[in-house]
Amino acid sequence: MRALFASTNRGKLRELEALLPGWDLAPLDRDDYPDETGASFEENALLKARYGLEHAPPGAWTLGEDSGIEVDALRGGPGVRSARYAGDQASDADNVAKLLAELEDVPRGRRGARYVSALVAIDPDGNELVARGTFEGAIALAPHGTAGFGYDPVFVPVGETMTVAELGDEWKAGRSHRAAAVRALLGRLPPL
Repeated sequence: MRALFASTNRGKLRELEALLPGWDLAPLDRDDYPDETGASFEENALLKARYGLEHAPPGAWTLGEDSGIEVDALRGGPGVRSARYAGDQASDADNVAKLLAELEDVPRGRRGARYVSALVAIDPDGNELVARGTFEGAIALAPHGTAGFGYDPVFVPVGETMTVAELGDEWKAGRSHRAAAVRALLGRLPPL
């Protein structure tokens, strides 16, 4: 199935391509994306998908995704600001450094967190399907590993002792918040 992915994030595109092997995903590379002004991951994913629908070729589906990390000790922050936590032009390393600084005095047992992914699919007729996935864990005391992107070097999944960046992309593929959102979405899709 042809689909336009309304994002410039290559890491997310790679993950979605692996999770949706029967889909022909094309990224929507544009400089005029709408600002992510939503108060939730779902609202931002809808903004992206609706924007993408305006630029999708006839007959194509459109996907929009928004995700981030919610840290219990930060009352759910950085949340929808995860990608811009250390500033609008912040790198992944900048965001991780700010998160670790904010949690400097938080003991290991109180560093619970979760990744959240909201995924929206809009069919060629404009019908919208919204799915959500989560991935529970905790924030490490320091970054470890080189795989993945975002907060993966400091995110330790429940039941593991290593970060996602240490466990690797193959380990993450079927377990992540994005994988959970894709499973939820596929369960809601009509027969194609």
